[in-house]
Amino acid sequence: MTIQHPALVKGHVAVITGAASGIGLAAAKAFARMGPCVVLVDLEGDRLASAAAEVTALATGGEADVVAIGTDVSKLDELEALERAVIQRFGRVHVLMNNAGIQPGSALFGPQSNWENVLGVNLMGVINGTRTFGPGMSAHKDSALIINTGSKQGITTPPGDPAYNVSKAGVKAFTEALQHELRNTPDCNVTAHLLIPGFVFTSLTANGRTEKPAGAWTPEETVAFMFESLERGDFYILCPDNEVPRALDEKRIAWAAGDIIENRPPLSRWHPDYSDAFRTYLSLPQG
Repeated sequence: MTIQHPALVKGHVAVITGAASGIGLAAAKAFARMGPCVVLVDLEGDRLASAAAEVTALATGGEADVVAIGTDVSKLDELEALERAVIQRFGRVHVLMNNAGIQPGSALFGPQSNWENVLGVNLMGVINGTRTFGPGMSAHKDSALIINTGSKQGITTPPGDPAYNVSKAGVKAFTEALQHELRNTPDCNVTAHLLIPGFVFTSLTANGRTEKPAGAWTPEETVAFMFESLERGDFYILCPDNEVPRALDEKRIAWAAGDIIENRPPLSRWHPDYSDAFRTYLSLPQG
């Protein structure tokens, strides 16, 4: 990478939640190679300790530049304790990547605990993480980034896991409001970005598989695309994968918005009366 975002320089500090595996760990490793100090945040345990050791091996300053802090992001008091610990150790934060996410599955009238757990981590973890770290990031005036991990399921909301869809739709709406707030705050050098991964092979998506499906990207590919998008200043970091190119994502997203404009039934893409129309729509040339 020949150009580097001004927030991603040696001596700056990156905080990543959900950093023990998947996209979060890949991002932590990439940050460490670039020079910032790295704070790995996840549930306390062996996975977090192992991830910290991997990142430390890559960090330019070794152990001095990397710390792992066990935190349950669904709990505001633990996020507030995290922020105090990071500021005490490093002084300020330049990158906050709210990436922690769970997907235990849900049904509309299924167990209440599934809904509470998913919304607590995926949505409130992002909201409370941003509200806890954001004011200090804005106040120090250095270039800074807040990256929130969303999902295509939060945009097209396919049937099958409504709690997850609701949580990620909330992340999209929150991050859009956040960027509007930041760009209208005088002398603020913080920008917000919505990471929208494609099919990525992680523990969240493996479903018992031990080998990456051909259609999936690796976490490393996703993070590389994220950095390229940040260099362009993209807000919506819409990632393709080996099965779905951007043009197909765009058509699916446009069709979902068209349900409102055309007054179709919700989720008409999966409605038997509209399935043929959707297939025809997909076959139309782009543009």
